[in-house]
Amino acid sequence: MALIIYAPNVHTGGGKVLLQALAEQCGPRVQQAILDARLLQVADVPFIDITSLWVRNTLASRLTAEWKLWRNAKVGDTVLCLHSLPPLMPLRARTVVLVQNRLLLEVGPLSQYPRGTRMRITVERLWARYLQGRVKLYVVQTPSMADTLAQWLRRHVPTTVVPFAPHQPMPTCDDKPEKQFDFIYPASGEAHKNHLRLLQAWQMLASSGIQPRLALTVDAQRYPELTTYLAQQISLQGLAIRNLGELQPSQVNALYSQAGALIFPSLLEAFGLPLIEAKQHGLPILASELDYVRDLTQPVQTFDPHSALSIARAVRRHMGVPEPIVQVMDGSYLLDEVLR
Repeated sequence: MALIIYAPNVHTGGGKVLLQALAEQCGPRVQQAILDARLLQVADVPFIDITSLWVRNTLASRLTAEWKLWRNAKVGDTVLCLHSLPPLMPLRARTVVLVQNRLLLEVGPLSQYPRGTRMRITVERLWARYLQGRVKLYVVQTPSMADTLAQWLRRHVPTTVVPFAPHQPMPTCDDKPEKQFDFIYPASGEAHKNHLRLLQAWQMLASSGIQPRLALTVDAQRYPELTTYLAQQISLQGLAIRNLGELQPSQVNALYSQAGALIFPSLLEAFGLPLIEAKQHGLPILASELDYVRDLTQPVQTFDPHSALSIARAVRRHMGVPEPIVQVMDGSYLLDEVLR
């Protein structure tokens, strides 16, 4: 009986980190892996010695991977799909799907995403829904994700909640660096990460004379429009925001030691790995008042992620900066204003 890791299109962000965690913690138990070829560009490539196929970012390569999985998976084997989708072809092996992409379970519009992303997610939503009968077990990482999956499924499929994350080495008291940032937001540039609303909150703070230092980690090559717009606004308004670009896990780990707090305005997450990482580092967390956050942590401040004003107010509270409160008057003041 073999355990086969199947993870095409898992090459960045939290998916890559969790794949590396599996390689470190469960490597000897895995007999074969089919992985995204873009992983070869990063350090500490997971499962490199047992990968039977590196899947390129093309339709032909993806279909080849599906065929090779169908050919290699035997009766008694277990295939663990880490890309949130069931196999295209029916397998003789037992199929387990770890759902890491909450967008596949959502029914909301995709208008904020680029056209290519909208098309891909639409196809994958249909793929996930109509081939769910091939899945013997779904794995999610939080209770709220399990509830969302249960509502989405058209048939009963066993589901288990298994939260897991890599252990991050903590700096000692002697090597803790000086704080360079008041807040960090380690996230990719997808629309649901909510960078534009976070930018609006920082603009509101700056207009009140408040300039907290914020670090972002958006890759300019993958998200050129977003990073260009961020750079323009940061320069135009003199905001204390620095985009460091995409970082390796070890660099993100070091960044936590340089920050005063994590701010996390994401609109949806299957897990929310930075919440775990920040908690491991003992950082205060300011986050969206959403279920996925409460699954993992108790933030010191929460906000409405759809409101830049709410985000800005949470930052002010955390920094101990008083928020102006409206003074309520009696009706005579209304008449005075109207009649003057």
